[in-house]
Amino acid sequence: MQLTKAEEQVMQILWQLEEGPVRDIREQFPDPKPARNTVSTIVRILEKKGYVDHKTYGNVHVYYPLVQKETYSKSQLFGLIKNYFNNSFPAMASFFAKEKDLSIQELEELLEATKKELAAKKKNI
Repeated sequence: MQLTKAEEQVMQILWQLEEGPVRDIREQFPDPKPARNTVSTIVRILEKKGYVDHKTYGNVHVYYPLVQKETYSKSQLFGLIKNYFNNSFPAMASFFAKEKDLSIQELEELLEATKKELAAKKKNI
């Protein structure tokens, strides 16, 4: 499920904090900070969507993410590849290489880093 920009901002903060009440979440925003009620509403929407949950201590709700950042990031990246690059990773990589004007050496370094990452992943399986 796609999050709005505001929902994603709150999730980024919760992933960083790991847990916190609305007050702590709001404090992490740059100035001018959104209203407390705005942050509270967004957190409750995220809870309804299944992205966060809370523990209650007295009259304070402490919110924490249910969805890991890596899981969300992966889903967004694969959605991007599917929706904008015809489900082709090479097409996406080529697009970004052109947009960033990467040199042949930078592309080779990227390829080497990817190979090492894949080899390390295979060892752990």
